[in-house]
Amino acid sequence: MYDIVIIGAGPAGLTAAIYARRASKSVLVLEAMSYGGQIINTPDIENYPVAAHISGYEFATKVYEQAQALGAEFIFEKAVGIKDNGAAKEVVTTDNTYECKAVIIATGSENRKLGIENEEKLVGRGISYCATCDGAFYRNKKVAVVGGGNTALEDALYLADLAETVYLIHRRDAFRGDDTTVNALKQRENVKFVYNSTVTKLNAEKRLTSIEVTDKNTGETQTIEVNGLFVAVGRIPENQNFAQLISLDEAGYIKAGEDCITNVPGIYAAGDNRVKNVRQLVTAAADGAVAATEAVKFASAH
Repeated sequence: MYDIVIIGAGPAGLTAAIYARRASKSVLVLEAMSYGGQIINTPDIENYPVAAHISGYEFATKVYEQAQALGAEFIFEKAVGIKDNGAAKEVVTTDNTYECKAVIIATGSENRKLGIENEEKLVGRGISYCATCDGAFYRNKKVAVVGGGNTALEDALYLADLAETVYLIHRRDAFRGDDTTVNALKQRENVKFVYNSTVTKLNAEKRLTSIEVTDKNTGETQTIEVNGLFVAVGRIPENQNFAQLISLDEAGYIKAGEDCITNVPGIYAAGDNRVKNVRQLVTAAADGAVAATEAVKFASAH
């Protein structure tokens, strides 16, 4: 019987493990793949307090080693379900079942991909899924944003203050996002709208050099020279294995506020898989601290 089982070894889960171990609770961290989550693929982090410049791999390794040194146990198995037995919980993996008093779900979310050739290879070399994370690298350069929701619109507006030119590419002739943001973008001389179009090819040498865009109505293609492409076509939260127990919103995110408390007593959500406005490395770490604090209280009371 563990005090706390944490599902996911990304920044939120690792931070939760540190806080829970510092409170002298027994902690098991379950991870389906590798520690670090998506941040491990980020070549440069420059917006995290104290660390002016660090790679995602180095950051993840340091946090993992810190949690491990404090005594957190790690098992690399995929969690596929949770059973709520009141004061006790069971976390079911593909191989085993683990009993605990409290659970923190920190499974994160995955960026929805365009699904075109070389997309994965060019991540960090021209392809990004986070404008606020990577926008500063494209100051006074040409970039494109693909997407039609609020995230894409806000990314384009953010980049318009940094980049020489921002191409906003959308597969329809009208945006799903707020009209206020659309109107603000239309006031920017360096923002170019590309409607009814999709990105169909990525051209690169060592880095992205241009993109091919195809008009959905005419089939015509054009090549746009850009240094960066920001993909904002949605995210996929990793919560489906817990949907029968934990309340999710229509997009699949766990309904939990800044206190990280879910609808089930003793089960908490931390990081990009919960409903929230800002999904950044620093907010994931903050969630881990909050969720662990709440889980420690629950475990101590039971």
